[in-house]
Amino acid sequence: MTAFALAFLVFIGTIIFMGIKMVPQGYNYTVERFGRYVYTLQPGLGLIIPIIYRVGRKVNMMEQVLDILPQQVITADNANVNIDGVVFYQVFDPAKASYEITNLQTAILNLVMTNLRSVCGALELDHLLSKRDEIGTRILSIVDEATSAWGVKVLRVEIKDIEPPAELVRAMNLQMTAERQKRAQITEAEGKKQSQILEAEGAKSAAFLRSEAREREALAEAKATQMVSQAVAQGDVQALNYFVAQKYVEALGKFADSSQQKTIFMPLDTSGLMGSIGSINELWKAMKDKT
Repeated sequence: MTAFALAFLVFIGTIIFMGIKMVPQGYNYTVERFGRYVYTLQPGLGLIIPIIYRVGRKVNMMEQVLDILPQQVITADNANVNIDGVVFYQVFDPAKASYEITNLQTAILNLVMTNLRSVCGALELDHLLSKRDEIGTRILSIVDEATSAWGVKVLRVEIKDIEPPAELVRAMNLQMTAERQKRAQITEAEGKKQSQILEAEGAKSAAFLRSEAREREALAEAKATQMVSQAVAQGDVQALNYFVAQKYVEALGKFADSSQQKTIFMPLDTSGLMGSIGSINELWKAMKDKT
């Protein structure tokens, strides 16, 4: 009798132990009664009636990642490229994810690869290389709508790499090099053009200033000659002596400034020069007295 009671207690304890389920964080367990889904166990301690009820599927409720293997895609301009990427998804309804689709990850992966070929095949290579975000967004909208019936939310679709053929890469590099050389030549030509424009403007300004200086000098010379002529006409010979002496001194100055002339022989009438200088002095005094 004691052995029977002990065996019964062991049986009862085993039954109770079989009915206790520990659900880890990030998971949900589906509960089935005779093979039919009944309810879902949330993370923590759960109780079920053994034999009648059992755990059906253990569903991962965390965000998951699927790698898209490299796929060969023919673009709209007939370029063969290899494309790979990743898909981020999360289950929000464990019952649908368990009983609406046989193999959830395989179904999502095939759906993404099929739409990847379709979307990329409608684009030319240049657009394909420059619009990865747009491609991912278009695939995401299609796949997310299709997988909502499976209790899944597709969060992101990212394109990792787009690999064109080797000969196409070489052609693109040559094209890029030629384009950069073209831009460099254009920049150099623009620089030379600006330099020539600035140089021409500088020469023009310098010529204008020299012309203006010569004009002023000529006006001053003409005015001085006119004044001397008027003075001579009025009988003032000293003005003529002043004018001659000034030209004389200027000529001597030019001889002295010459780099090829070290010695100057002056077979000149010094008394005449001194007389002219004296006349200049008297003319200055006369002009001072008049003022």
